[in-house]
Amino acid sequence: MSRRPPEAGAVAIRAAAITAALGVASGVVVLLQTVVRVPNASSAYLLAVIVLAVGFGTIEAVAAAIGSFLAYDFLFVQPVHTFAIVDSGEWLNLLLLLIVSLVVGQLAGRQRRRAETAELREREARGLFHVSQVLASADETGTALHAIVGILADETRMGRVWIGLAGGTPLERVVADSAVGPPVPTSSRHAVLRRGARPGRSAWVGVHTPASVRRTVGDPDFAAHRVPIELENRSLGSLWALRLRSLGTPSDEETRLLSAAADQIAQALERDRLRTKATGLEVARRSEALKTALLDSVSHDLRTPLATIRAAVGTLVEGGRRSNRRAGRPEPDHPNAAAVIDRQAAYLDRLVTNLLDMSRIEAGALRPDGTPILLDDTVADTIERLGAAKSVTTDLPVSLPPVLVDEVYLDAIITNVLENAVAYAPPGAPIFIHGSSLAPDCIRLTIEDGGPGVPPAALEHLFEKFYRAPAPGAAAPRGSGIGLAVVRGLVEASGGRVRARPSELGGLAIDIDLPVAATSPREGELSRPA
Repeated sequence: MSRRPPEAGAVAIRAAAITAALGVASGVVVLLQTVVRVPNASSAYLLAVIVLAVGFGTIEAVAAAIGSFLAYDFLFVQPVHTFAIVDSGEWLNLLLLLIVSLVVGQLAGRQRRRAETAELREREARGLFHVSQVLASADETGTALHAIVGILADETRMGRVWIGLAGGTPLERVVADSAVGPPVPTSSRHAVLRRGARPGRSAWVGVHTPASVRRTVGDPDFAAHRVPIELENRSLGSLWALRLRSLGTPSDEETRLLSAAADQIAQALERDRLRTKATGLEVARRSEALKTALLDSVSHDLRTPLATIRAAVGTLVEGGRRSNRRAGRPEPDHPNAAAVIDRQAAYLDRLVTNLLDMSRIEAGALRPDGTPILLDDTVADTIERLGAAKSVTTDLPVSLPPVLVDEVYLDAIITNVLENAVAYAPPGAPIFIHGSSLAPDCIRLTIEDGGPGVPPAALEHLFEKFYRAPAPGAAAPRGSGIGLAVVRGLVEASGGRVRARPSELGGLAIDIDLPVAATSPREGELSRPA
């Protein structure tokens, strides 16, 4: 730690104190030797040495010890008023006086330094305790900073302390200031605390402040000091302080207190950030849980009336056909309204089923019942049910082994992917379904179309819930945005993988990798769609 040289006034005060102490001690020696008749009263000078050591320090005590040696020799040793010494016994007395004075002065000065150090350490600990207490009891760090700057100003002998966030210059956003009124002053230079890798290696380094970032011209009687507030090499702000130049550089204890306070403020700010982030995540989690519960509830409530509507429509369609046959009337050529209702009800039923599956996927409630299934039969049944046989071409070799997957899940997977292809591909665009063996334990089912495709940036988002890829030339994306999300959840629950890529037909290709059944069951044991 660097120290400023003492000013002329301080030197004069110390010199006057030494002179006065030696003068008083000399008077005591005269009194003792002339009145009390003490043969050698030189030890009285030890009082002056002790007083100066306790009152000022070791340097003053050493100066008093040497002054005592010279004063006693000049005033009391024969011949007086000279520094000559005739009697060898007097030489011994003077040397003992000098040695004892030096030892006493050193011991007294060391004790004074220890007392000062203990007092400074106590002040440092008290200040750090108050800072920690304020931060621990505050709900937010911002409310505690106003009290902290006041504590630091008192405990470190600073004229003004303030805290700036977001940056490393005097133009930081001031969030707390120990002074009220005028703006924060700055000068052309300030000292920055550079912390060493080991404790006790910190040092104040002068830094020039560019004119473009100065607020006002600072008071020349004060020196500005800055302690960076950092965490994991991230700058969060600075702890600034103004100190009278006459006080010199902050002491080691004051520097440690400022450094520790900056570290605690950094930890508190990071704690606030993490708490805010955790609160946001908790809000998002509860919102997601509420939405999932709502979807689950709505899905269950809608499935019953939809099933009733479809059953009633089927009864109407079949009853109309029987009435026409009994009356000898031909079947109408135009689409029957009941058939339209049935198709729309079927679509709503699939939509509600997807919602229900999505809620089960997010809740982790999927319990697949894996059975060996032939892909060609399942794909053919899905194509026929969706009425897409005219635009879909398949290539599923009979040599493909059966896949081990839940029959209901597989039907939902193929239905959602195929519906997505039919919905986005223009009329007449080809749709191709083919299968291949990737490995002895994996079958890849690919469904691709010749539609407009999706932008490359959208490929990685296709399987996200409620994401709808922008369709070229369309006013707005179509669909609910959960079909492919359900596909991914069902495929992964079945032990497979799914990904999207550009199709060689020009549109979108969905690759579905499914596990192969461990054994090849007999033909009668293969699961086929009902």
